[in-house]
Amino acid sequence: MIAIIDYDAGNIKSVEKALLSMGETPVLTRDPEVILQSDHIILPGVGSFGDAMENLNKFGLIDVIHEAINRKIPFLGICLGLQLLFESSEETPGVAGLGILKGKIVRIPEGPGLKIPHMGWNSLNVREGASLFKGLEKEPYVYFVHSYYLQAKDPKIVAATAEYGVTIHASVEKENVFACQFHPEKSSKTGLAILKNFLAQRREG
Repeated sequence: MIAIIDYDAGNIKSVEKALLSMGETPVLTRDPEVILQSDHIILPGVGSFGDAMENLNKFGLIDVIHEAINRKIPFLGICLGLQLLFESSEETPGVAGLGILKGKIVRIPEGPGLKIPHMGWNSLNVREGASLFKGLEKEPYVYFVHSYYLQAKDPKIVAATAEYGVTIHASVEKENVFACQFHPEKSSKTGLAILKNFLAQRREG
């Protein structure tokens, strides 16, 4: 079973639609029991870091997410879902993230010829051996929509980067935790291949 965490934070339906197109049967849920019984968990998200953390707290999902990750259930954060896994964001100073991974979210700086938000297709520089990108070309194109980006504290967890005036940590992997700043559900066949690679990850125990 694939649980898509429903916490009123955008792009949930597009993730569901992508999985359905792959022949999967995802469940949109905020039920702790359903989430913890799942084989895979996806945390999507579009919107404000602070509002998203408020919703996760309101629906009692913060402890559930920590528990799911501790149980080694494969977990994928998408876009805002990636950002929430880290400690803090410049978008909402003073609001703590989930803190599952070490690092901070900062605003993409203004620069000549750069539009903020970073919106559209961009190539990735993929680290050799990264699980989500197995079988893909070394510099696949994926679709981004964001104004803030990740600076991970530990470079070893960075699975792919993108360039947009700065080096964006575009995807991370650590044990059973995976995340993408870009939208695999909007990234055509490449994105579906990334989702397929995530679903190939198996829960331990």
